[in-house]
Amino acid sequence: MKKILVCAVIAALSLGCIFAKPKKTSGDNSFEELKSRGVFVLGLDDSFPPMGYRDEKNEIVGFDIDLAKEVAKRMGVQFKAQPIDWDAKEQELRGGKIDCIWNGLTMTAERVKAFSFTKPYLENNQVVVVKIDSPLKTLADFKGKSISLQNGSSAEDAVNSAPAFKDSLKEIIPLQDNLMALNDLQMNRVDGVVMDSVVAEYVIKQSNLPLKTLGESLAAERYGIAFRKKDAKLADGVQKILEEMAKDGTVARISEKWFGNDITVIGK
Repeated sequence: MKKILVCAVIAALSLGCIFAKPKKTSGDNSFEELKSRGVFVLGLDDSFPPMGYRDEKNEIVGFDIDLAKEVAKRMGVQFKAQPIDWDAKEQELRGGKIDCIWNGLTMTAERVKAFSFTKPYLENNQVVVVKIDSPLKTLADFKGKSISLQNGSSAEDAVNSAPAFKDSLKEIIPLQDNLMALNDLQMNRVDGVVMDSVVAEYVIKQSNLPLKTLGESLAAERYGIAFRKKDAKLADGVQKILEEMAKDGTVARISEKWFGNDITVIGK
């Protein structure tokens, strides 16, 4: 009787092994997979100087571009800058059209939860740009005034997180990019533009525009590089290379080229 029972149990276990579904491994091979594919595709807004934009030859250049090209070189892969609709950047990344969003992307709590990020590499503030002869000196002066900003940007988030300032405004005009917003400001279509201080200061200086930023800022923030949530190994790999670049002075040299000094926070 015992022999029959043992045989029955063995038979049942054998059938279970035959029909049981194999377990799936959940290993993250994103870093090695990218190296095997041989191309690192960076998603960006190509009108966001000095982080990433088109020069007079229509070539995509910038601080982030120089950093990313060096990262790709050290990974042993080709680099590709892929312009995207900034308002749909998260969808572009999730859809697999790009490997990362690397273009002065603010690390908000919502984004950090949704994506795999590197550590911050640059600090920034959301500021209001006005004409150099503007009578508007503080955020409170904007009561009943109009502003413009880039649609889907962290400037929009900054305004939404400052309800007193937002509610005091007469009008908020979202536009496709910051350069269009600054043009509207110079044409007196709006009273101010909310945008990244890093970008504002660079554009004003390089183009010698009759503009300035207010002393007050709406929000302090940090830039990071976003990858798909499942691609944490790729984010870690890029972070490691950036830290190596910071140690050997490459990051500082690139920052000095674009900003005049090293304003990065990698490894600091």
